[in-house]
Amino acid sequence: MSVGIEVQDDGLARVTLRRGDAGNAIDLNMARGLLDAARVCEREGVRAVLLTGEGRSFCVGGDLREFSRLSGETLEKHLFAVTDALHDALRTFAALDAPMVAAVQGAVAGAGIGLAAAADVTLAADNASFTAAYTGIGYAPDGGVSWFLPRLVGPKRALDLLLTNRRLPAAEAAAIGLVSRVVAPGELTAEAARTAEALRRGPTAAFGATRRLVAAGLTSELGPHLDREARALAAAAASDEGREGVAAFLGKRAPEFTRVPPGP
Repeated sequence: MSVGIEVQDDGLARVTLRRGDAGNAIDLNMARGLLDAARVCEREGVRAVLLTGEGRSFCVGGDLREFSRLSGETLEKHLFAVTDALHDALRTFAALDAPMVAAVQGAVAGAGIGLAAAADVTLAADNASFTAAYTGIGYAPDGGVSWFLPRLVGPKRALDLLLTNRRLPAAEAAAIGLVSRVVAPGELTAEAARTAEALRRGPTAAFGATRRLVAAGLTSELGPHLDREARALAAAAASDEGREGVAAFLGKRAPEFTRVPPGP
C-alpha cells in the first residue's frame, strides 16, 4: 500500500506516505490511498491525525514518471482522477474535528506543499526545503497549493514562490508562516508524536469548532463572524467537554477530555 493508516485505540490516527523510494511522489494509487485514509479517520471519529512520509523526502509532488507515459485526452483524464481523489482527501481531512499534525523532511514540492499546508500544525526538519515546481514544468497548481499559500504567506509571497519556483529553506518557511516551527532532523519524529499526542488528549469537538471558525474567518465579514463565534462558544460551554474543562480549571486539576464523548 502506498499510504498506511493506523488508528490506535487511543484515537490517534497515523497516516504514512509509503513511496519513500520515489520521494513519496503522488500517483493515482497514493491519491486514492490518501482518500481511503481520510475516510477511515472520518468513520472512526479519531481524535488527532499525524501525517508523515517515509524516506528522505516528505513528498516531491505528483509522479511525473507516471504522467509522462500518457498524453492528450488520456493524460487529462488521468490527472482528473488523481486530483479528484487527492482533493476529496483534503476536503475530508479538513472537515474532521480532529486536528492534523504533519512532520515534513527533505524535499517538499508541488502537491506535497499542499499536504504540509493543510495540516493545522506543521513541523519541519531543518533539512526540509519547499519548491512549488509547477510552472517550472508548465503545470498549474493543484493539491490546494494556490488556496493555502496566499492565506498562509500572503498573495505576493505566494506568487513569488509559484512563479519563480525558488527553493525555500525550512527556516524561511517558518519565518513567513508556511510551517509552524523547525526542529532538528533527529527530533522530528519524536516532536511530531508529542504534538499529536497532546492534541489527542484535548477537547476534540472544541478543536473542530475552532478549525471551522478560523477557516470561515478568512472569507467572512466581521459582523457575521462574531455571531458565528458566539454560537460556537455557547454550544461548547454547554457541552460535556466545556463542563469538564471548567470543572477541571476550578478544581485545579488537569482536564480529562478523552473520557468525554466528543459531540456537538
